[in-house]
Amino acid sequence: MSTESHRIVIIGAGSAGLCMGVQLKRAGIDDFVILDKASEVGGTWNWNRYPGAECDVQSHLYSFSFEQKNDWSRPFAGQDEILGYLNHIADKYDLRGHMRFDDGVASLRWREEDARWEVGTQSGSELEAQVVVSAIGMFNDIVWPDIEGLHDFEGTYFHSARWNHEHDLRGKRVGVVGIAASAIQFVPEIAPLVEQLHMYQRTANWVVPKPNTPYTEEELEAFRQDPSRVTRSREEIYDTWNTLCTFKDKAVLAEIEKSGLERIAEVRDPETRRKLTPDHPFGCKRPLFSDLYYPTFNRENVELITEDIDKVSARGIHTVDGGFRELDTIIYSTGFYTTRYLATMDVHGRGGRSIEEAWSDGAQAYLGMSTAGFPNLFMLYGPNTNQGCILFMLERQVDYVMRQIQRMDDEKLAWMDIRPEVMDRFNDQIQKDIDEVDVWQASCGHDFYYRAGPNRRFVTQWPHSMDDFTAATTAPDADTFEVKKSA
Repeated sequence: MSTESHRIVIIGAGSAGLCMGVQLKRAGIDDFVILDKASEVGGTWNWNRYPGAECDVQSHLYSFSFEQKNDWSRPFAGQDEILGYLNHIADKYDLRGHMRFDDGVASLRWREEDARWEVGTQSGSELEAQVVVSAIGMFNDIVWPDIEGLHDFEGTYFHSARWNHEHDLRGKRVGVVGIAASAIQFVPEIAPLVEQLHMYQRTANWVVPKPNTPYTEEELEAFRQDPSRVTRSREEIYDTWNTLCTFKDKAVLAEIEKSGLERIAEVRDPETRRKLTPDHPFGCKRPLFSDLYYPTFNRENVELITEDIDKVSARGIHTVDGGFRELDTIIYSTGFYTTRYLATMDVHGRGGRSIEEAWSDGAQAYLGMSTAGFPNLFMLYGPNTNQGCILFMLERQVDYVMRQIQRMDDEKLAWMDIRPEVMDRFNDQIQKDIDEVDVWQASCGHDFYYRAGPNRRFVTQWPHSMDDFTAATTAPDADTFEVKKSA
């Protein structure tokens, strides 16, 4: 089998991969390929097509600075509109010819003798590249719960991230296992359709207001005629998110919790209200936003269950208190392994060292993008880069990677590898800074969104503002890498 050679391989055709491709084209670099296991563009917005799927960051900010969209239909865009925007970028910036679908990357292996990455795909094809950019992010590895009898159920069951649109929920008895980011969006959509909805909750979440009334035609026309209105809106939204997700403003956090409790108070049944009320501070778990979720519990056909699940049988779900609900459909809304990143693939760097060994204490990288011992390998939406608006954060990361690629060209480098002491010093400081964020130290029950490794390192969040991330990624960094000249 012949090996296909490229300057750069990008893994993933979601927001990060598209942004990387656009900037490579702008820099005059055309020798790259974008690989994706899906059949089309979009990443998480392609996979997650459940009813009610929408963004938690306001639309005006949730677009790239180089392609501001002025006619979002509502303040928080839905999945279909965001996917349309990403397809627009793929078309406008002529990225389709660089894309290869239905063939995900299975392995990466660094070849010492000529400083190339060997890239193996799930179909068995082989590529090689000088530079690999992982754009797989956090939300690609589905979690199925460890429940006895999961596959014994004889009705229909599926994961919310792979919604079965051919299955009609009307008149069905439905169980939803896992009540978090996805469930709070699809539950209000399906509750009016089903005969009975049983919702299995382990830990109550904060679900805070999210006003999302669609823009009027007059408002949309004003945005189209004067794009500076959207630009100003972007700036205002940015200022809010720039500080909100640092979770350091106690007054703001208190106001958010107050608004969340006001929404819970709309639930008429006192026992259900009690079960829905969190016993941890806002921010301890992933923040959730909805104006539609809590009113769902006032429906007669909706039941909240907080007893642990004992097992699944052919006809339904058994709880540890001896309870049993007979079901036609089970929807598992149990999220993703958010802390694995590149470890979802078989990756070996210098000296044959595996990424699992390098990350035995949890994923870590310098600025979330470079891990020592893995030359010319960059990550987008990697460890400790989750903050505020991810599209803004991705643009800063892509700018950083482009600067390294340009340096390789200017200095004729065969490879560059972040120095171990630089990465260690950065990650030690990040963990110290995370330790100072009070809400992340609180106990929130079964939560694996943030932490990984035997020492439970925080591996997902950037603990500072987006402004701080910009400063960190634009600071001089020539001495942070070990480099080798091309022969």
